[in-house]
Amino acid sequence: MNHIFDLLFSQYSGYDTLDIILEITAVIFGFLSVWYSKQINIWVFPTGIISTLIFVYLLYKWELLGDMMINAYYFAMSIYGWYIWTRKVDNLEVTPISRTTKKEKITSVFIFISTLSFVYAVYITFDKWTSWVAYVDTITTAIFFVGMWLMARRKIENWIFWIVGDIISVPLYFYKGYTFSSFQYLGFTIIAIYGYLAWKKHLDSKKIIS
Repeated sequence: MNHIFDLLFSQYSGYDTLDIILEITAVIFGFLSVWYSKQINIWVFPTGIISTLIFVYLLYKWELLGDMMINAYYFAMSIYGWYIWTRKVDNLEVTPISRTTKKEKITSVFIFISTLSFVYAVYITFDKWTSWVAYVDTITTAIFFVGMWLMARRKIENWIFWIVGDIISVPLYFYKGYTFSSFQYLGFTIIAIYGYLAWKKHLDSKKIIS
């Protein structure tokens, strides 16, 4: 049992106690945010903002630039999403859950490619393109950027991007030595699957009513 504990948490022996508490706090609020998203609840954004702000600080301190940019982007998109989710589209109903349009698919491709280029440039600029982790980090950053944009616009396809990105992030964060964050992404994967199913059920019920 001690061997398993050491494998999972030994990397935290050199961390500041405050940083460990902050990571756990950010993970808790991250879980709450994803859960509220599944429930189609506006609290997805305030809880997400708290989580992302903490992670921006921690990831900057840990020099994980791609991950830091993901969370800084999440923060900005949370503000945008908060507005979209509460905006009335016909003076009666807020922005509904829907599928992506052709234009939005093109925009998603643009966001993905632009993010790949931008994150690569940042890693090169700061001389951090030193291992395979940088490649994977760049790809997951692009995946999450698209996912967050689609979630802010209440598009059901956002869950597909979250699922793919979360699955990649579980072993990635464990390899980086951030076990709590790795567990977080494992939980995110499970919630994202249920989130997709819940949103699909919601969409299907709207079709029946209409």
